[in-house]
Amino acid sequence: MNRPPKFWNKKYSIISILLIPFSWIYSTITKLRLYLGAHQKISVPVICVGNINMGGTGKTPVVIDLVMRLLEMGKKPIVVSRGYGGSHKGPVMVSPKHTADDVGDEPILLTGFSEVCVSRNRKEGAQMAIKRGADVIILDDGLQNPDLSYDLTITVVDQQVGFGNSRVFPAGPLRETVKNGLLRTDLIVALGGRDLPSINNVPCISGFLKPLETGMDWDGLRSYAFAGIGRPEKFFTTLKKLGAVIVATREFGDHQKIPESILKRLEAEASLSNSQLVTTEKDAARLPKNWQLKVLTLPVRLSLNEENKLNHLLNKLF
Repeated sequence: MNRPPKFWNKKYSIISILLIPFSWIYSTITKLRLYLGAHQKISVPVICVGNINMGGTGKTPVVIDLVMRLLEMGKKPIVVSRGYGGSHKGPVMVSPKHTADDVGDEPILLTGFSEVCVSRNRKEGAQMAIKRGADVIILDDGLQNPDLSYDLTITVVDQQVGFGNSRVFPAGPLRETVKNGLLRTDLIVALGGRDLPSINNVPCISGFLKPLETGMDWDGLRSYAFAGIGRPEKFFTTLKKLGAVIVATREFGDHQKIPESILKRLEAEASLSNSQLVTTEKDAARLPKNWQLKVLTLPVRLSLNEENKLNHLLNKLF
């Protein structure tokens, strides 16, 4: 199981301090790559959704929310993703024949809301999306990618984690310094519910993830919960708040593929405890087809406190 090291949240950790020289190297390489990048302007608006932290902060629900807003505006958004965890370099449009092994778990999940193009080269992915009729492109996880010029950049922050010890990898959890990342940011979406007026003078709106009402009665359901996301404990807490009885939990690394042998073990343990296997939408996208009907999924959606600020920025693009 890949979990972030604890010293990433400790400013005065000896290990973190010793790693600072390597952070300078990593940060310099990132700045140089961004400086030398193409930053190509294309014929349709590009919305970048990214983060400064390593790992998950809640980008996927933000992308889904943007897709729904743009569809309501009469636009045809197409998501362009690197396809983290997948084998395809692309560009390729994600289709029902693809699995998470091919294109990654997030693109599979996103196809329920929008067409998705997976491409390691974001410029080539954007060109394919335009040929498919896109009049706006959402670039998933693109804050540190220099292939395209962005018309709107949204940085997602998990309020409970923040920026950790505020150091760059490997001394801390950041891909680049907070200052550099926010210099290229138009809007911060801070997930956690607390209102924040701004961060480093960048406009900020807060929001939270709430369970989607599907008619499922979770109250009293004996649940064997497992998750491989940035912070699995958030998922377990949500289940408890819905009234589910958590019999056992299993945590996996973010994007980690769960072998069928482990799934069979989880199924056996759930059966012995008279409980139901439950997981997240993103984890469900990684499950083999024959397992997706055996495992209950708890979908969540983004709720924003000041959505008018986001709507205003989207309207300015067209």
